[in-house]
Amino acid sequence: MSSADETFMRRALELADAAAVVGEVPVGAVVVHDDYVIAMGYNQPISSNDPTAHAEIIAMREAGRLLDNYRLENTTVYVTLEPCPMCAAAMVHARVRRVVFGAWDPKGGGAGSIVNIFALPQLNHRVDVFGGVLMEECAERLSRFFRSRRQNDQGS
Repeated sequence: MSSADETFMRRALELADAAAVVGEVPVGAVVVHDDYVIAMGYNQPISSNDPTAHAEIIAMREAGRLLDNYRLENTTVYVTLEPCPMCAAAMVHARVRRVVFGAWDPKGGGAGSIVNIFALPQLNHRVDVFGGVLMEECAERLSRFFRSRRQNDQGS
């Protein structure tokens, strides 16, 4: 892990905080190209009524528009939670070079926790995957959010 990885993950954590403020699961993502953040996103499936509006998808859509290409070659996606299988597959199809994530997702992770989309030998692109960057901070955001939701549910 490089200091740049930590810096970009901290930006993704800020976006996760923005998601939590609006009642979304606190996951944030940034797309980096040539050492610059070119796109950002945070979870929005609840507010948008769109099951595909995960942080990574929102950020990759923005990056594609900016680069004027559906191929996101030579990019790195930083995301605070292990990508789900849908997001992992989108990264493969977009030809993302690297994905760096924070917390592991034992109930829905597509980078090794329940399945490793990135390691499927039949796919025609390989993404370098690095997990556990600022893992404790990323996991704490999620734990705090769900703890608060459970407390609110009990108080209703």
